Amino acid sequence: MIRQQAFAEKRKMLKGGLHCHTTRSDGQVAPDETIRLHKANGYDFLALTDHRFYNYQNFAPEVEITIIPGMEYDNTFERNGNGFRCFHTVCIGPAREDGNGYAQDERLESGTAKNQEEYQPYLDEIHAKKNLTIYCHPEWSSTPARYFEKLKGNFAMEIWNSGCVIEDDMDSDAAYWDELLGQNIRIYGVATDDGHAANQHCKGWVMVNAENNVASILKALEEGKFYSSCGPEIYDFYVEDGVAHVECSEACKVRFHADRHPTRIIRDSEGGLTHAEYDLKGNWAGGYDYIRAVVIDKDGKYAWTNPIFLD
Repeated sequence: MIRQQAFAEKRKMLKGGLHCHTTRSDGQVAPDETIRLHKANGYDFLALTDHRFYNYQNFAPEVEITIIPGMEYDNTFERNGNGFRCFHTVCIGPAREDGNGYAQDERLESGTAKNQEEYQPYLDEIHAKKNLTIYCHPEWSSTPARYFEKLKGNFAMEIWNSGCVIEDDMDSDAAYWDELLGQNIRIYGVATDDGHAANQHCKGWVMVNAENNVASILKALEEGKFYSSCGPEIYDFYVEDGVAHVECSEACKVRFHADRHPTRIIRDSEGGLTHAEYDLKGNWAGGYDYIRAVVIDKDGKYAWTNPIFLD
């Protein structure tokens, strides 16, 4: 049996947000109210990732929530009139005393890299300061996979972003994810908000198998011990005897994605689906390199496992 890392150890998972903005940059909600809003929606941890403005601080100290140190770094590399392409990267790191190289309120200048090769040194510097990086909203940034597939060191990329969904009707970046996974690039997928306006907050999150402290959460994220959601819950995901299994909250569809056709969709028009299977051996005798699953509920909300790598 191969069990996806998020489900290897049975315990209560932590709900967390990895990308949001406040009035400290271009957000519309003050940082203290942003924290209270997330706590009211059941969040255990939150990163306040204002643009190029590093943060460790809990601005609502009466609220029991773990603040993940972080910021969003950005770089516009191609502009023509009002059009542009850009690289945006969420950076999340340990406590200052655990070696994080950024200071509270440290401000960075926007980068000037013209392509992914020139952007790599910016990522290298972030990693040298002990921060993990997430590649953000590739469709919104007008960066198909060929623009960022050579970047090294991103542990994850955004596959769903509420700001992009609500403001720009861009419903998923998961196809870009499969482009990378299909090249044997091992990268995880995260759902986030990128919340600027109040109605964009608390729409996409990660569920992490970790203890509720910064170090444990970061370690679990880096190791892929999480799934992402904007609604449904996933209780287990594993492959046994060549068959992939998903256990989940009530859903109308479970969709399996892999690096070879055909993929499989299991449907229940009543929305009562809680278990789904996919016979990998029966569909591709030579074997898949990876398999991942998507759960869709009756309200059209999604949850995504991270891949099980089979090679």
